[in-house]
Amino acid sequence: MSAPTPAPIPTPTAPGALPLIGHGLRLARDPLPFITSLREYGSVVRIRIGPTPAYVVTDPALTRRVLVTDAGHFTKGGTYYDALRVFLGDGVATVADGDTHLRNRRLMQPMFSKAHIGERGNAMIDQVRTTVGAWPAAEPRDVFADMNEITLSTFLVAVFGAGLPAHLEREFTALMPEIMKGTIRQVILPPWITRLPLPANRAHADRVARLRALIDQAIDHHIDVTAPGSASADGAAGAEACPHAAEAQRQQGGLFETLLGVEDQLGRRQLQDEAITLLAGAIETTGTTLAWALYEIAGNPAVERRLREELASVCGDRPLRYDDLDQLPYSRRVLQEAIRKYGVSWMVTRMVTRDVVLGGHLIPEGADVVWSPYLHQHDSSYFPAPDTFDPDRWEADRVAATRGSFLAFGDGRRKCIGENFAWVELQIILASVLQIWPRFEMTSRPPRAQAVITVKPDALAMEFHSDSAD
Repeated sequence: MSAPTPAPIPTPTAPGALPLIGHGLRLARDPLPFITSLREYGSVVRIRIGPTPAYVVTDPALTRRVLVTDAGHFTKGGTYYDALRVFLGDGVATVADGDTHLRNRRLMQPMFSKAHIGERGNAMIDQVRTTVGAWPAAEPRDVFADMNEITLSTFLVAVFGAGLPAHLEREFTALMPEIMKGTIRQVILPPWITRLPLPANRAHADRVARLRALIDQAIDHHIDVTAPGSASADGAAGAEACPHAAEAQRQQGGLFETLLGVEDQLGRRQLQDEAITLLAGAIETTGTTLAWALYEIAGNPAVERRLREELASVCGDRPLRYDDLDQLPYSRRVLQEAIRKYGVSWMVTRMVTRDVVLGGHLIPEGADVVWSPYLHQHDSSYFPAPDTFDPDRWEADRVAATRGSFLAFGDGRRKCIGENFAWVELQIILASVLQIWPRFEMTSRPPRAQAVITVKPDALAMEFHSDSAD
């Protein structure tokens, strides 16, 4: 005779909910203190987003059940992804679980192999060095804006190839921050508000439509420059005879070439969705991480010294090359610590496909389950002194204690497909800034963490100097 199933544990509800909007005001005004405060109430805590309940998982072991062990019961969806789909469509990051996701992920996977990314590595370095080297010395710069601009231009070169019209890059740069603000507004407000014909809702819809038009132009440009009869394609005809022509052809092409080869299977709308998904990830997460990393480096002379010594030992006086990246382990640890300390994502949702007992708590079918990389990566049980910036916590003899709680790229079958690309871009940009500018210093107050889609600095200005000391 089997033992009786224990009765579910009552799920605690976070205090402070208001009529109609629930915890929406807390999520809008102080989201990071609010989300991290939930740990004190239990491993699963009920909140309300508008009138709708959601279940926040504060224990990383339970989050791994959601993402890996019992992933079949927790489909990718919920309030967060409903808002993201407004502008990402059904890209690989937001499409529902099932055959479509598996097919599209398999079609995209070759783009993100290390070998394929490596073919674009030196083109990415050239783009970064050109952009960073053009900064005027000793003038205060908006570092967050700069990092977003660099990550965007590097992404465009890597994905769409060389020669993309300059106006497309400018419009991408202007549109994306406003779209991200509109998206988080749709996440935290009740759905009935976001469906009203309000000026803010109309403006968000107009920006998303413009973004799709720009992506379509980028795809068409890429097809035009690689089509038979174009200058690029004609140059490819002599590639076998001339190694320089072959290299020029690789520089002209991009990672997106892989998807264009299967457009008949995906369709133009799906190509748009995938390009927008990659664009959003490239700007928000990478740019934010680099801004925070530079802030922490500027405030930690010992960290900066070790970074520069490592870079000098590998490169000497020559510029960075793609093959150098694997020889810069301390650089990687600094970036990983920046990702850990600042999230980068602070709230992600799944939707329960059937009644589930999680950590002893009953979660009903159709409910939203919320997990937070930011919350888990500030859990002192896994990361002692979580508010301290400590790259050495990622050394091999210490990292085992953090296993399962570093979830910046997700986990399981929906883990971020672009993780390899992100690490390459992060290391290239950080190393290039350090090589080109021997000294940089803060010129603004310390930034405050601001939760939008990512956890970004609210203000961050620096001056970059061509001498190592005054």
